[in-house]
Amino acid sequence: MSGRTVVLTGGVGGAKLVLGLQQVVEPSSITAIVNTGDDFRHLGLWVSPDIDTLLYTLSGQANAAQGWGREGESWAFMDALRRLGGEDWFALGDGDLALHVLRSARLAAGGTLTAITADFASAWGIGPRILPMSDQPVSTHLETDQGDLAFQTYFVEQRCLPVVRRIGFQGAAAARPGPDVIAAILAEDVQAILIAPSNPYLSIDPILAVPDIRDALCSARAPVVVVSPIVGGAAVKGPTAKLMRELGSAVSPAAVLAHYGDVVDAILVDERDAVLELGVPYDICDTLMHTLADRARVAKAALALADRVR
Repeated sequence: MSGRTVVLTGGVGGAKLVLGLQQVVEPSSITAIVNTGDDFRHLGLWVSPDIDTLLYTLSGQANAAQGWGREGESWAFMDALRRLGGEDWFALGDGDLALHVLRSARLAAGGTLTAITADFASAWGIGPRILPMSDQPVSTHLETDQGDLAFQTYFVEQRCLPVVRRIGFQGAAAARPGPDVIAAILAEDVQAILIAPSNPYLSIDPILAVPDIRDALCSARAPVVVVSPIVGGAAVKGPTAKLMRELGSAVSPAAVLAHYGDVVDAILVDERDAVLELGVPYDICDTLMHTLADRARVAKAALALADRVR
């Protein structure tokens, strides 16, 4: 497939798909639009977890076994923080800390998240273009049986244990898409727009909540293909299946499709899931991405589906 590929992504699953895409198309032809609803200020520093996961993954620095952070990380900062009685529920490795310090300093000096992210990607020789969904802060909050929780409190500190009743995105209505986001989606040379197998509620919905992004996807010339995050009636990792049940949804590819609604033109379904009438074109493959070859295979299957429905 020639032309550009746009990916809406967040978290580890999304980063795996983008890494797979790098193996099958020219890396510079990929644009990743990344969730920033997880971003938050911690110990005075601005942390962008989903952006950083993608930066680490594409630069070969990700800690694959851990699922977050950098390979070979050291923890002198956290050790010193604990000895001083500091807040230690959110781990910041020493190398990771450098990223947050530089980002925070540049934001305080008037820089934008888009420009800062581009500079980090360039410094590490990353080919795909990485675009934050917005340069304005958007904060994912969850209404739970333990009260209103900011995303990182729910996800890291509370380990996703509270029962979720509703999810909202503070600041989304007033936010604007990143300066190049809409143009990337609507560009004439885009051949496929992929929604990664990220958590639909926590990773993709924040992107769609930013004004104009959903409309751009619906009017794009390129087909929008979602890679189902459901494998055998469950989620590979994280709270996706738990959230779906708590919010009254079935845990199935059909439910994922219904959740995204008119945004999606086709869906790539895992071979372990029973497929009934989905109402849109679909293909079936093994969507588990344990190895680099797996990631390339899933990326290739998603692009082939987009090519079929284009």
